[in-house]
Parts: sequence; structure tokens; C-alpha cells
Amino acid sequence: MFEIIIKIALLGTSISIIGLIYRLIKGPSIHDRVIALDAIGINLIALVALTSIVLKTSAYLEAILLLGILSFVGTIAFAKFLEKGEIIERGRDL
Repeated sequence: MFEIIIKIALLGTSISIIGLIYRLIKGPSIHDRVIALDAIGINLIALVALTSIVLKTSAYLEAILLLGILSFVGTIAFAKFLEKGEIIERGRDL
């Protein structure tokens, strides 16, 4: 029973990623695209975690942590770019 539930969750997560890729490409605004990219990162973490459960291994835990860090940093960078127009601020007094 548990394996069936995990496989249904894998299928649902995969369908969600496909829908988010569509939103990433066709998003009406750049803000929708950034949110879709962040949600894709979260769904990729879920997909790797579910795959790790199916394979009964803990080898993918480092990949989950790496995806989480990259997703967070990417979202922060996009938000800063949308707010200020630049990611890395140069010194104004040079």
C-alpha cells in the first residue's frame, strides 16, 4: 500500500513540474515566472526525496540539500534583481 501511495505521489509531482514548466515559459509576468521557477525547485526536491524512498537509500540526501540551497539562492537573486535591477551592487564611490 505504501509503495502505491509513493508512486502516486511521484506521478503527481511529475505532472506538477510539467505544469510549472508551462507557467515558466508562458507566464504573463516575470513575477509569475520566478514563482514557477521556485516551485519547480521545491518539486524537484520532493521528486528526489520520493525516489530515495522508493530505492530505500539515503544516498540522495546530499542532492536534496544542494537543490534546496540552490533553489533558495536563485530565488533571492531573482527577487533582488526584480527589486533593484542588479544582483551585485558595485561601489558607488569608485
